[in-house]
Amino acid sequence: MLRELVIRHFAIIEEVHLQFDHGFHVLTGETGAGKSILIDALGLIIGGRASTDFVRHGEGKAVIEAVFELEQVHPARTPLLEWGFDSEELDQVIVRREISASGKSTCRINGRIVTLALLKKIGPFLIDISGQHEHQSLLHTDEHLEWLDHFGGEDLLGLRKEYERIYETYEEISRQLEQLRKSQRDLARRLDLLKFQANEIESAALVPGEDEKLEQEQKRLSHAEKLMMHGARAYESLNGEQGGLTLIQEAISHLEQIAEVDESLQNILELAQTAYYQLEEASHEIACYRDDFEFDPERLYEVEERLHLIRQLKRKYGDNIEEILAYGNQVEKELDVLENHEETEAKLEQKIGQLREQLEQLAHELTRKRKKAANQLEAKVKIELNDLNMGSTVFKVAFFHDSSRKQRFYSHGQDKIEFQIAPNPGEPLKPLARIASGGELSRLMLALKCIFAEVDQVHTMIFDEIDTGVSGRTAQAIAEKIAYLSRKYQVLCVTHLPQVACMADCHLYISKEVLQARTRTRVEKLDMEGRILELARMLGGVEVTDTTRNHAREMLRLATEAKKNRAG
Repeated sequence: MLRELVIRHFAIIEEVHLQFDHGFHVLTGETGAGKSILIDALGLIIGGRASTDFVRHGEGKAVIEAVFELEQVHPARTPLLEWGFDSEELDQVIVRREISASGKSTCRINGRIVTLALLKKIGPFLIDISGQHEHQSLLHTDEHLEWLDHFGGEDLLGLRKEYERIYETYEEISRQLEQLRKSQRDLARRLDLLKFQANEIESAALVPGEDEKLEQEQKRLSHAEKLMMHGARAYESLNGEQGGLTLIQEAISHLEQIAEVDESLQNILELAQTAYYQLEEASHEIACYRDDFEFDPERLYEVEERLHLIRQLKRKYGDNIEEILAYGNQVEKELDVLENHEETEAKLEQKIGQLREQLEQLAHELTRKRKKAANQLEAKVKIELNDLNMGSTVFKVAFFHDSSRKQRFYSHGQDKIEFQIAPNPGEPLKPLARIASGGELSRLMLALKCIFAEVDQVHTMIFDEIDTGVSGRTAQAIAEKIAYLSRKYQVLCVTHLPQVACMADCHLYISKEVLQARTRTRVEKLDMEGRILELARMLGGVEVTDTTRNHAREMLRLATEAKKNRAG
């Protein structure tokens, strides 16, 4: 549940700090005051797209911070635990979005920087926002199947995932078979290329790591004269008449004479002796290096030719020898397929046949489960629409196959569905786009949201002017439905209708003012007198009269009684 919302330097909002509780919160105010800006801010909290346009003019960044309380079984906990959060710190979740004027956006959860992808993943579990744009999604038939499958629950969605997994395999093997059936000339050309590549890689007889060893050997052979000269001089410096070993031996002899008298020099003597033995060993190794070193021009030529070959192969097949060999293995596999294309084609056809049978079974089961879910959805929508003063409306989930498509299987199964309604008795069922008015869409959307709230397990629901285009008894029905919904869920509603506003448990009034030539939005929690004044304004427009005030008081009284009766 949403507990607090802090917004700073967002659009025309300088700073607001709101606190929320259980129940029904309504947001009202004149057009342009900033009601929808608050909803935009909450949209960013659940992973909405950021824009520099959101940053208040003259400020460096906009900040939105929301505090949520999560139950122990809240669905948002799972992805947060997978991310690395501790269970103990998830009782309260603080989500923070920062949008800089330069366009950079930062997301934090409980102070830890997270990805926008994680925010988008948990967002739908924190808040469900419904607005006019969602009304339009009801008119797109492609969305209807998603609504139905979601309503069908984990059983149906799990079956669909299994179908989609097999369908992906079916599509991939179908592409392989199509590729295999290309013209013989294309096949011959491909075979020639693959044989050349396979032979080139195989004949190179590459060994992982040999290029590094060859480069080291080339370096030694290329500097042979320099290495031999310095090796000889190093040996002479240690073993010549005035070499280092002779001088160190003399120094040791003198130190031995001193140590016989002054034992405090014994450690220094031992250090000198150790150094002598180490240098003597080094001298021996240098002599071996000098004697064994042999400049071989032919070997240098062989090494350079080998390295040239490896570099050519790298340019063609990979950045290193391991990648070249991996590419060679891939070529060998493709060669085997193409050289035995008739046998391969038969195997692929057999596999496609098996997959087709599986898809037919799963698609049939999907259709069965969807029709069962459709019947349940229709029954629930009927109940909800009856509450919304649309009791005579018939809602139907229509199933049919799209004959315009040549494919037998689709990524989602074999079904195409469409939500249809008949608003008045005796009228035939028709698609929503052809028959539904704005008010009907609003009520149908509200009905579906009431149903899906149980499925989605979302505790905070936001309706952004979902009551647009309705009035009178219809407005009252919507108000009562939202109020009833708020008994189980936290509800925030932006509205222009007094019938809706009077049913709220908490009334927030949004206004704007100009201070020091800057416009800013204010949010005020109204007391009873404030609510009466705002409802009177909504009823009568700019001029508030005693009549509109009395009407407002009566609306609040009746709303209180209606909520008590429903609670009873």
